[in-house]
Amino acid sequence: MFTLNCKGRLLTIDAPVVMGIINTTPDSFYGNSRAETTGNVLQTAERMLRQGAAILDIGGQSTRPGAVQLPPQEEATRVTGAISAIKKEFPESFVSIDTYHAAVAMQAVEAGADLVNDVSGGRFDDQMLATVAQLRVPYVCMHLKGTPQTMHSDPSYRDVTAEVLDYFIERIDACTKAGIHDVIIDPGFGFSKNSTHNFQLLKELDAFAILRKPLLLGISRKSTIYRTLGITPEEALNGTTVLNTAGLLKGANILRVHDVKEAMEAVRLTNFLK
Repeated sequence: MFTLNCKGRLLTIDAPVVMGIINTTPDSFYGNSRAETTGNVLQTAERMLRQGAAILDIGGQSTRPGAVQLPPQEEATRVTGAISAIKKEFPESFVSIDTYHAAVAMQAVEAGADLVNDVSGGRFDDQMLATVAQLRVPYVCMHLKGTPQTMHSDPSYRDVTAEVLDYFIERIDACTKAGIHDVIIDPGFGFSKNSTHNFQLLKELDAFAILRKPLLLGISRKSTIYRTLGITPEEALNGTTVLNTAGLLKGANILRVHDVKEAMEAVRLTNFLK
C-alpha cells in the first residue's frame, strides 16, 4: 500500500488506480484525448471521474515524436484554466499536471493541481526537482533518453530493464536529496524505446518492485500496440486492455489511460484474479 500526500490530502493506493488523460493540445497523437475548451475539459473530467478515475492528468504540450516544443508561458496558459475549472467543479478530485517545465508546474499547482508528472525525470529543467519539493506534492518521475525530438533516433540498450532500474535508483536519490517525499516511477513506455524494449520492460515489470515506489504504466493506445497489430490508435483499445492487464499482473499500481471505463474493468477483474 502507498499513501501520497497531495497538499495535505491523502491519496491511498491500496489497490491499482486509474489516471485519466486529458490533453488541452491540438496535436496529441490520439485525437479523442484532446479537450481544447473548458466545456470539453469539464465534460471529459466528469465522465472519467464517474467511471472511476482516481487522478486526472492534464497536459498542455504534446510529447509525440516530432512535436513542436511550446514555451512555458504558452503551455501554462493552456492548462491553468482547465485545472482551475476542474477543481472548482470537482473539488475532491486529484489532478496532475503533465509538464517538464518548473514554471508550468508552479502555476499549475497554484491553480489547483495536486501532483506533477514529468516525462524528463527532472533533467530538462534544473529547477524542477527543487520546485516540486517546494510545492510539497507527489512527483511522477519518468524514464526517457534524449528529448521528444530525438528519442526515436535508433534507441539502443544493453539491457533495457537493468538500465531503466539504474536510472531510477539515481533519480530517486536526486528527488530525495531535493526534498521530494512521494515519488512515483514511470518506465516510459514508448519514450526512447522500440517495441522490443517495451515488451521486455512489460515482461519484467515486476523487477521494479525492488524500488518500493508506486509504479505507473502508461501504454494506452501507443505505437507498440497499434503497429504490432497493424491498426490505428483509434482501433487500439482492445490491445491497450490486454497490455494493461499484463501490467497489472506484473505489479502496476497506476494505469495512465485514455479510456477509464475499460481500465477500471481490467483493475476489478485482475483484483478478483489475484
